Amino acid sequence: MRPIDRPLRTWAAALTTAVVTFVAVAAAGPAAAGGPHDDLGAEIAAIMAKPVYQHAQWGLLEVDDSTGRVVHSLYPDQFFIPGSTAKLISVSGTWHTLGGDHRFTTPVQALGQRSGTTLDGSLALVAQGDLTMGGRTAPDGSVSYTPIDHTYANDVPGATLTPEDPLAGLNEIAGQVRGSGITRVNGDVVIDNRLFTSFPELDPSPDPIIVNDNVIDLLTTATAPGQPAQLSWRPQVAPYQVESTVRTVAAGGTTDIAVSASPDGTRITLSGTIAADAPPTLRISGVQDPAAFGRTALIEALARAGVTVTAPPVGPNPSGLLPASYDGTPRVAAYVSPVYAEYAKLILKVSHNLGANLGICLMAVAAGSSQCADGFPVLTGFLRQAGIDPTQAQLLDGRGGNPVDRVTPRIESELLHYWQGTPEATRFRLALPILGVDGLLAFVCEGCPSCPGKGKVWAKTGTVAGFDALNDRLAVGADTISGYLDAGHGRLHTFFLAVNGAYSEDIDGVIDIGNDLARIAGLLQEQAEARQGA
Repeated sequence: MRPIDRPLRTWAAALTTAVVTFVAVAAAGPAAAGGPHDDLGAEIAAIMAKPVYQHAQWGLLEVDDSTGRVVHSLYPDQFFIPGSTAKLISVSGTWHTLGGDHRFTTPVQALGQRSGTTLDGSLALVAQGDLTMGGRTAPDGSVSYTPIDHTYANDVPGATLTPEDPLAGLNEIAGQVRGSGITRVNGDVVIDNRLFTSFPELDPSPDPIIVNDNVIDLLTTATAPGQPAQLSWRPQVAPYQVESTVRTVAAGGTTDIAVSASPDGTRITLSGTIAADAPPTLRISGVQDPAAFGRTALIEALARAGVTVTAPPVGPNPSGLLPASYDGTPRVAAYVSPVYAEYAKLILKVSHNLGANLGICLMAVAAGSSQCADGFPVLTGFLRQAGIDPTQAQLLDGRGGNPVDRVTPRIESELLHYWQGTPEATRFRLALPILGVDGLLAFVCEGCPSCPGKGKVWAKTGTVAGFDALNDRLAVGADTISGYLDAGHGRLHTFFLAVNGAYSEDIDGVIDIGNDLARIAGLLQEQAEARQGA
């Protein structure tokens, strides 16, 4: 067996925070009757009998949502590592707590006295935990996403950017300030990020102010072999500076681009190579101080709108200027977000880790707390109200990446059933990735003349993997998929499918495991539809 090199070790470690995109599934016809594994059919049984699953544990629960009849069941009450299917729980709790039509209103208050067009004082942007601050809002009010989100660019090949300006919300706020009649601020700009305080187990850690997911996008484009590659980056906010030593190599060569940054994150360096025939390659670098970053970005936006701020744009966020209360202070601007259901769709379609963790904090805020950990009792209360036993899950984050996280197949099935009894049933189902169509399941059917379940499976996926040094290979702690199957004639089946404890010799093998689960989901859908037609 060939050794697993350092890049593979790094990639494997990143899988606990990343996702694996399923790029293809083999063609498959309707499953035959009989076979092991709860009479799942010969094709599914053959998949589960592959050598990579020799020591693995499968879990499955498929239920006819209309009748409650259990169609398939394998260890429905046993704990499994959920991966990102845990987002079904955290997003559901946040959606229920806030409401699908909730909008975040981020105000800017004027602190001081007005004298004509001059404010003798400061402006305070009061952050409200808006996930995108307008940076993904399309003209129709929806929130844009791509199959592989930019937040995964350092871990998963093929990440791309949405077309919107990540500073759009701040630019709108700046225009409103100018529209209020203010052209000069004899003072400062401060970001009020006192809404909540996160805790270490939420990784990535949410902040009340989020601009471009608090990352810098770095896009490298190949030129002629032997020449420096072309670099573009966004958002361009002082004092962030980017330097690239990436060179273009011959077509078919290696594309390997590394990112490093200074301790404060403001000096970013890209190094490595890009093949002449490679598509533009995206990398990201994290923003270390979201409040200071947001302050500078807003001051620069104000300048573009024709508002002068006398304080220097670069520097720490002057939180000492914040008042105990905004009573009596005029509001001079406010950015209003898209509805939360659009944010939920973003989180579920692309497995947005920051957004899932943010939901825990937003539930705490809804309960009157500024401590993110207080969101978990709210989530517990939601589950109980929905008639679901919360002890069927263990969670210490919102995204499904903490070692503590566990779920039973039953809790996810019951949660999916809960949504079907609400007015939000269709909107919730369509927020999930659709097999062969969009989100993290968009590429499942590529290159396949026949793709079971295409367009008829709505499901969240999850992957947890790491490097197994003992056996010099990848340990796939979990691969999961959970959602709805179109059973025909307007009926749906809920399902949760997991395999814990598989292994892979390389990255392609991990992708193959994801393909196996997607293929099984498609076969289950075909079986369900065939039964309805029988």
